[in-house]
Amino acid sequence: MEFTTGTLKELMEELERLPGIGHKTAERLAYHVLRTPPEEALRLADAIRLVKETIRQCRLCFNFCEDELCAICADETRDTAQLCIVEHARDLHAIERSGSYRGRYHVLLGAFSPLDGTVPEDLTLAKLLERLRAGGVAEVILATNPSFEGEGTALYVREKLKSIPGDIRVTRIARGMPSGSHLDHVGRNIVADALEGRREMES
Repeated sequence: MEFTTGTLKELMEELERLPGIGHKTAERLAYHVLRTPPEEALRLADAIRLVKETIRQCRLCFNFCEDELCAICADETRDTAQLCIVEHARDLHAIERSGSYRGRYHVLLGAFSPLDGTVPEDLTLAKLLERLRAGGVAEVILATNPSFEGEGTALYVREKLKSIPGDIRVTRIARGMPSGSHLDHVGRNIVADALEGRREMES
């Protein structure tokens, strides 16, 4: 027998689509929304709507922002000679929280994963190479996650960087991060140590 109304069931199903949310958690959240005063629940709905309407990708680095450039790309005090390559914007934010880096970023919007159907053309590699060909970058830090996909992506990017003229130093974040982990899941001290201990990446 079905005990939930159509609209409540629909809310549960939508919540269950969120990463890390199972059926029981979705059910608890849905009933929490029901118990919440209308103005509070609608604030949540408005916040979700505003995010979808106002957040875009930075035209230079592909970080999330509300303007044409994100705050990092617009900050003239950042070191333009260093470019840190990450898979997702959340990885960028993890590095920023560590307070250990003052360069610029480039967000790939994913990792090379043929088994999942993600090919290099799905990433922002073309824009990355375009940025590097424009000059001014002395070091590229490959900060893709230490997972199978992240390591493969780092190797692929390293190979592509050989086509860039000039002497760009290419480094990889240290292995202080647990294998298979993600930047946004570890403490900021670990992220800082991984950046501090980065090593030259072999050709």
